[in-house]
Amino acid sequence: MEAASDSRDFLDSPPTKTVRFGGTVAETLAKRERGDSCDYELLKRQLSDPEIKDGQLISWLQEFRGCVTYLNKDHEQLIYTILRLPWVGRSRTIVEEYMAFISSLVSAQTVYLCPCIKMVVSHFTPKRVTICEGGVDISDSDDEDENLPENFNLCHKALQLILRYVPSTSRFLMPILTEKFPILQKSSTTLECYVHNLLRVTVYIPSTRRDVLELIIGKMLKLDVGASKSDIEEAEVNEVLNQRAEEGLFDMDEDISAAPPFMATGMAHPVADRLDTLMVVLMAYIKDVCHVDGFLHMEKTKDLYRDLLSVFDKLILPTHASHHVQYALFYLCSFRIALAEAFLDHLWKILQSPSQPAVLRQAAAGYMGSFLARAKFVSMLTVRSSLNLLIAWIHCYIDTQGGSDRPACCDISLHGPFYTACQAVFYTLIFRHRAMMEGDMKKGLDYLQSLNLERVVICQLNPLKVCLPAVTSMFAAIARAYQVVFCYNIIARNNRHMLPVVRNSAGGDSVTTNTNPLDSFFPFDPYLLKRSVMLIEPLYQVWEEESETEKLPIRTGQGGSRDDNDDFLFEETPPTESIVGMTPSSYDSSLHSPS
Repeated sequence: MEAASDSRDFLDSPPTKTVRFGGTVAETLAKRERGDSCDYELLKRQLSDPEIKDGQLISWLQEFRGCVTYLNKDHEQLIYTILRLPWVGRSRTIVEEYMAFISSLVSAQTVYLCPCIKMVVSHFTPKRVTICEGGVDISDSDDEDENLPENFNLCHKALQLILRYVPSTSRFLMPILTEKFPILQKSSTTLECYVHNLLRVTVYIPSTRRDVLELIIGKMLKLDVGASKSDIEEAEVNEVLNQRAEEGLFDMDEDISAAPPFMATGMAHPVADRLDTLMVVLMAYIKDVCHVDGFLHMEKTKDLYRDLLSVFDKLILPTHASHHVQYALFYLCSFRIALAEAFLDHLWKILQSPSQPAVLRQAAAGYMGSFLARAKFVSMLTVRSSLNLLIAWIHCYIDTQGGSDRPACCDISLHGPFYTACQAVFYTLIFRHRAMMEGDMKKGLDYLQSLNLERVVICQLNPLKVCLPAVTSMFAAIARAYQVVFCYNIIARNNRHMLPVVRNSAGGDSVTTNTNPLDSFFPFDPYLLKRSVMLIEPLYQVWEEESETEKLPIRTGQGGSRDDNDDFLFEETPPTESIVGMTPSSYDSSLHSPS
């Protein structure tokens, strides 16, 4: 009876995976050459077994390594089966044997170089698992795998091994990294892991850094323009309302703006949450590259600045109304004032270059004004130097319009760069006028007078008609307070001559007034991403909410009569539709980013 029981146990128990059917790998390959593929197909099936034991796998890898010279293109399917083996996260012996096999394979058969690179890169994201929800199998990434850091270390070790045996690997790497980039609808963790690993590749293959940054920032820009500021703010407000409703604290009369400030948690808007995660990774990379042992390394910083500036010119500058990605360069420039000055000089060269497309010149002016206004780390000396360049160019531009037979007129298509340069000057003065007056009020006032803003405002090109209403209104209040130029009569005349714009739509024609003819935006408007904002906040000049006209010093003792339009002591500010005391920003233009 006992013998029968043992026999039954043997029949019922699964076979051990160390049992191998067929001959050795060399014998199997030889049989296939003679036309007998039975053992060959059996070998592929056994390699595909998800429950293959470590001992058997080690034995096979050693045999494959011994006959790697025979594994040419004819054995492509067999090699692909081996490349699909689950080696990451296995025992140390298996990992070492697998890496040894990969090294031998790419050395002997370079035709398999790209498949091997693809195999390694495929492990740059968490492995896929199948989750059953409601009776339906859902495939998703395993974001909770505690072994991810070690698994990623193995991947980079494997890639460096391949690079050692095939030095030309970097030439084939970028197309694969681009191809394997996860779709942007994947989880924040999946995108974070992939981007982190791409940036890690640049550490040991520096030649790929500019292309890798271009790939990453290009993807991030798609996320950025896909989540408008209004949508992000609305999602955050709705989340607060839902939380209050769940907690039983909801009050219809309670001011939503009184809600607690941003916390370092995820964003309510899913696209913004992914972008926030990637911004944290990118800025951490920037900091790590530029600092060695806690100290800024200028050569490394300059090299990274050049790479980021190249990506800025190619991708960020031409992208209209991106909100956050450009802050990577803003953050880098904060490391040393020389970087900020170099960035401003670069923007200035684009603005004043006639060979550049007008749209890029206008974008450069927008970046220049927004950077001067918002970057705390930019000194007043640099602000004044930049304003001097801008205002001198503006006056020269006005001079060129006086010699024509036809009088100059307000034409955006002809003078777009001029108008955006004027708006950059106005916007910078709105944010920086108080700092200009600190220490020596008289010198500050003399400097404002030296800009000759009156000539700019009253010229036939009429920049106040084109600039955003909020900027125009705030600049007019400041200029009046300092008695630099009186703008309100010009603004009133422009309002009377403002022509309505007829827009065609599916619902019929609608008549509107275009308040943003320049289609302008301020690239360094307030930053909304809650986790990465922690790095931006200390560097950022926020808008002071009180009315700018309340505390401005009014100049007295100037000559003039009550009938003089430039006598600011007696003129009252006419009512306008612009909001004084609110940040003059792209919010007023109701812009939406292109999809």
